Amino acid sequence: MSLIALGYLAIVALLVLIMIGVPIGWAMAIVAIAGEVYVGGFSIAASKISLTLWENGTTFVFIALPLFLLMGQLAYRTGITNDLYDCVSKWFGHLPGGIAVSAVLSNAAYGAVTGSSIASVATLGPMVMPEFRKYRYDLGLATGTLASAGTLAVLVPPSTLLVIYGVWTETSIGDLFMAGIVPCLLLTVVYCACLAVWCALRPDMGPPGQRYAWPERIASLTKLLPALAVITVVLGGIYGGVMTPSESAAVGVIGVLFIAAAMRRLSWAAVIDSLRQTIQTCGMVFVIVVAGIMFTRFMVHTNVTADFVAMIGGLGLSKTALLLAMLVLYFILGTALEALGMLILTLPFVMPLMLAAGVDKVWFGIFLCVMMELAAVSPPVGITVAVMRSVAPDVPTNVIFRGCMPFLVLTILLTFALIAWPSLALWLPQVMKPG
Repeated sequence: MSLIALGYLAIVALLVLIMIGVPIGWAMAIVAIAGEVYVGGFSIAASKISLTLWENGTTFVFIALPLFLLMGQLAYRTGITNDLYDCVSKWFGHLPGGIAVSAVLSNAAYGAVTGSSIASVATLGPMVMPEFRKYRYDLGLATGTLASAGTLAVLVPPSTLLVIYGVWTETSIGDLFMAGIVPCLLLTVVYCACLAVWCALRPDMGPPGQRYAWPERIASLTKLLPALAVITVVLGGIYGGVMTPSESAAVGVIGVLFIAAAMRRLSWAAVIDSLRQTIQTCGMVFVIVVAGIMFTRFMVHTNVTADFVAMIGGLGLSKTALLLAMLVLYFILGTALEALGMLILTLPFVMPLMLAAGVDKVWFGIFLCVMMELAAVSPPVGITVAVMRSVAPDVPTNVIFRGCMPFLVLTILLTFALIAWPSLALWLPQVMKPG
């Protein structure tokens, strides 16, 4: 069997394993290891695998991921992030659809501390759903807002997906973080504006919440200070050139510990639970990333990657047509795969294609994160929808997906805007570069 035929057979085997329920990380590892053993024998395969594990396990920038995750877990379990919603709801809750608007703004702010969409929905869902029920919000709108707003965390720094993408593609994590800010702000504002307009036209969908006096609103701003302090130190350290992403993540962890201790919210239980969840998440991510790199190298070895790039290049697609094709591809994949697995599975094929087409790596990282947002709320998988379903078990899954549809459309429109005006993502990193 020729190498290229073996490569395509490996892809088919990988898809079969995923379809029968094998986790994507282990599926990629099984196929890559079996392929390397078949081609070069056990000893050569073992050498390649050990080298891959060592190279990626000792990558300094990869330390940023567990530290950012730990920072978010500590902020969540010590209640620092819970104060965000209380403040935001006092300022915006009295507007038409104000509780939904507050949920969107809180999710964006929460993502700036944790970088995790799942954590955002799991934390804010139980907190906000009682408010939605109290004011008799449409349950589709309520659950769809929470599930969709949670996806903002993949764009706002310190996004875990951007860290993984940066490590995998050797792209500046600081540039990626900065590039995600404008699209995230734009999407947040559009979400909030559409909610306010829709609920003003249809008050039964989202009635205004309680109106607070100005002294209470101003007093609530003090609750933002701890989260703002952490965000400022972490992001300011990176963009100011004072710290690397890994160093700023470590400082962020220390900052959260210090703030939680000062607020008398720090406990051994919170620290242990945070460490346990961080270790579990990092273990899963490490398996997927390393297995993805092993699979990528096997694809390169069999010349499948080069053949794929040549085949697509032969179609003569313009850059815009190619990116629109990527939008369709990721939308379809998002109906069956979760975000991280989809990212690692497709990068071996898509990244060389994008580089050949002259697509900026930083811009494409943001484009992929927007695609991950689509995947998170696309039926039938929809990871944030699944989390929302566990938070509100009385709301049928189809009702949650229905509530996500308007946000899905708005996210697709953002994708079109990014393709039409790449500067939406690239302007801020360029402005922030020294000199």
